Amino acid sequence: MSGDCIFCKIASGSLSTEFLVETDQLVAFRDLNPVAPTHILVIPKRHIESLAHIEASDGALLGEIMLAIKELAKEQGLEKGFRVVANTGPDGGQSVHHLHFHLIGGRSLQWPPG
Repeated sequence: MSGDCIFCKIASGSLSTEFLVETDQLVAFRDLNPVAPTHILVIPKRHIESLAHIEASDGALLGEIMLAIKELAKEQGLEKGFRVVANTGPDGGQSVHHLHFHLIGGRSLQWPPG
């Protein structure tokens, strides 16, 4: 755990939030500032700064995250589609430096945003 990382604190349970999914490797919870009717964050429990910091040995973890996103999307009724976003680095819009994936859906999402 990184001492000042808010997502490490959430993942460890030292900051209370309702988990939609929890495994040995990851947690998922609703975003506090949703940009769509469904906006869920999926994070690894282990601190990884961003996608730019993953290693080949993280393959199983990333697969578990993607499967969790798929199941969450199904549970949330996002049959018509959804978006998965991983902002990476300052120019990529990453504001919390702990790897996290946004599951966004519940309305038509056009790209690029207009």
